[in-house]
Amino acid sequence: MSNSIPYLSIVVSSRNDNHGGDLLKRMKIFTRALIHQCNKFKLECELIVVEWNPLPEKDLLHKVLPQISNTDYLTIRYIIVPNEIHQTFAFSDKIPLFQMIAKNVGIRRAKSNFVLCTNIDLIFSDEIFKRLTKKDLVEGVFYRANRCDVPNTIDENWPVEEQIEFCKKNLKIRLGKNKHFPNFANTTGFMFKYPIFLPILKLLSKIKRLYAHSVEDKLMELDLEACGDFTLMSKKDWIRIDAYPELEIYSIHIDSMGIISAATKGMQQEIFEGDACTFHMEHTGGWEFKNPIEKIYFYTNKPMLDWWTVRQAGIYMLEKQKTFGINKNNWGLVNLTLQEINLS
Repeated sequence: MSNSIPYLSIVVSSRNDNHGGDLLKRMKIFTRALIHQCNKFKLECELIVVEWNPLPEKDLLHKVLPQISNTDYLTIRYIIVPNEIHQTFAFSDKIPLFQMIAKNVGIRRAKSNFVLCTNIDLIFSDEIFKRLTKKDLVEGVFYRANRCDVPNTIDENWPVEEQIEFCKKNLKIRLGKNKHFPNFANTTGFMFKYPIFLPILKLLSKIKRLYAHSVEDKLMELDLEACGDFTLMSKKDWIRIDAYPELEIYSIHIDSMGIISAATKGMQQEIFEGDACTFHMEHTGGWEFKNPIEKIYFYTNKPMLDWWTVRQAGIYMLEKQKTFGINKNNWGLVNLTLQEINLS
């Protein structure tokens, strides 16, 4: 809408391969909702879509996703990482999209002072935008929001307000920590549902915090569940932690390593209130398995980290107060000139 620096850069990665059976539908819903909400709340943002290893027989995303007008508060930048670059990575034949390396490409090129890394199959609640419009984000803090899974029966032709209302009424699973009780492993019990118990829970949480000083306790308080769907911090802080470790493997748990790196730098965690959440449209091809056998095949077909290795490394990093130190100085392919298509 203007030539000023947008308040927020929103970074996602994808390609036009219909992952999960209806990816194009979910990407259209995400983009259209984002345009609508930026306009509704008059928040100037840029969306950076890192299109990794696009298929030659498919249209590029800027041709198939919703367009913007010169009156919209959202601008969109498509940054393309071609197949010839993708092929230089290990396991490029097994993993068509290195999600976290792609997000690093977007982080490195973001124009805003604050950068949100998220995914392209979500809708943000209006409460998230109400929180963002306060414009009180600060350096030294990383911000998290819960993820709420909703059915994929949402219709891409519904008005955005109707889509959001559908999400609010059809929550299936909530992932992420409770803002008020981050040191509780589980906040879904019956006591958390009734306000009468809140004073007791707050007291227990306070007592727990007074006596819990080990690095395991610090790790437990980090909101690592589904953190790839919403992790927000200043660009300076992303640079300070070298963003996501650029491991040439499947992306599982690498998003958690980014959060752990932020904690090792002494950054504080802020979890948004429960209503300020992301709505994730369910799909196949991810972590929604029909049965445990299907899960075994998924695990054995891709090189990936297991949680216990990440946990052990996280405890070590928190003890030493340093980041993982995996990335080279050129992380995010900053040394390469990539094709960029700007819609503004």
